[in-house]
Amino acid sequence: MPHNRLLPVTLALLISGCVVGPDYQAPSRDSLGVDLPEHFHEGERSNARAYSDRAFWEGFQDPILADLIDRALEQNRTLEAGVARYERAAALLGAARSERWPQLNAQSNAAEQYPADVERFGVGADRIETYQVGAAATWELDLFGRLKRNTEARQAQLGETRADLQALQVAAVGELARSYFELRGLQQQRAVAQESIANLEQSLDIVRARRDAGEATLFDDLRAQTQLEATRALLPDIESGIHARLQRVAVLTGQAYGPLHAQLTNNAPLPTQLPNIPVGTPADVLLRRPDVRAAERRLAGATAEIGVSTAELFPRLSLRGFIGSVAGDTSELFNAGSESRSVSLGVDWTLLDVGGNRARVRASNAEARAALSDYEQTLLEALAETETLLVRYDRGQERTQSLNASTVAADRAAELARSRYELGYHSYFEVLDAERALIETREALVRSRTDEVLTMVGLYRALAGAPDVPQVTEATTQSR
Repeated sequence: MPHNRLLPVTLALLISGCVVGPDYQAPSRDSLGVDLPEHFHEGERSNARAYSDRAFWEGFQDPILADLIDRALEQNRTLEAGVARYERAAALLGAARSERWPQLNAQSNAAEQYPADVERFGVGADRIETYQVGAAATWELDLFGRLKRNTEARQAQLGETRADLQALQVAAVGELARSYFELRGLQQQRAVAQESIANLEQSLDIVRARRDAGEATLFDDLRAQTQLEATRALLPDIESGIHARLQRVAVLTGQAYGPLHAQLTNNAPLPTQLPNIPVGTPADVLLRRPDVRAAERRLAGATAEIGVSTAELFPRLSLRGFIGSVAGDTSELFNAGSESRSVSLGVDWTLLDVGGNRARVRASNAEARAALSDYEQTLLEALAETETLLVRYDRGQERTQSLNASTVAADRAAELARSRYELGYHSYFEVLDAERALIETREALVRSRTDEVLTMVGLYRALAGAPDVPQVTEATTQSR
């Protein structure tokens, strides 16, 4: 076909082309099959605000924690892998975009041919040399949108990978904070156990002094020893838990255990103040959560893949061109008469694989339906997780307040029991019972304080963010 006729035909094909497959539209609230409430039941006092992680963690007023979080964001190996995966997705998107434009290649060729007798018609030589130098261009005419849909799929994959990286950041920081606060909680349990051991040692001294004076029995002595050793037996498990949390913090911050041990080994209190997290509406939560965004991007990618597989049912048309020099000797290249130009329109159509292509279209449609169901499930789980943590946090505050009052009363009861035992008004059974109750309530209070802080960390992860300028309030975990 002459060049002056091929160009109009090509333009007509481009104009008449259509993009097959469904155009993606993000699911609307009405079409999801998920009934989103207007407000969380436990979060109506809160206001939606922009989030900044650094400000949130500073709300705990713990500079060691803030420093560890900075290290984790810089040195955590899992986050480094997530960054690499994001860079890979960005590169694949760039490659997909480049496929939509003409591909230009430099070509050179040297050939030597010995034609058979039947091939020598019009050619007198027994040996033919051909030298070719030039540039070749190939441009797939994306009539049915295969390349466009492929670009859309890679764009969605990049968005998914970006959201996955953000989710990794939230998870890594949340897990670090959880391990750190568990460490501090165990250190508080160790301090409580050590103080209880000191009190029980003092009680044992009193029992033995009274026994020497004939005012106590061997039974009292043995019971005092039993309680003392039972309390001492708590320390090995606590120390093991402390060591495990130290190791976990080291891994999450991408550093060796040794230097961290020196920094964190000493007892330190749990935070006495907690930042407020403004929850906002369920829609606010879903917009913030990267797992929801990742699920939505997976759905967008799966929808685009339907178009890619559908386009395989239709022929691929490619416009090819060459311009260069062809000669029988290298010295004649680029001389007058050696110029060569060609333009062609190629068609590639896998007619015999229609059944396979249709099967791939059905598979793409099924994958898109699965992605939609996964998206809806992610929404439901996000809402349920947030609601559960809000309820747990409120109930945890009530529990801690009760345990605070219980510990004060148990402490006073133990003091009275010891005093009355020394004066001979009580048997040692009352002292032992009061001491045991004090130990149990103090341990329960430390656990409750730890749970309250950990629930706040869980809320950070569930809400995927924290207030820019947190309003710090007195926590019920404040030490008495």
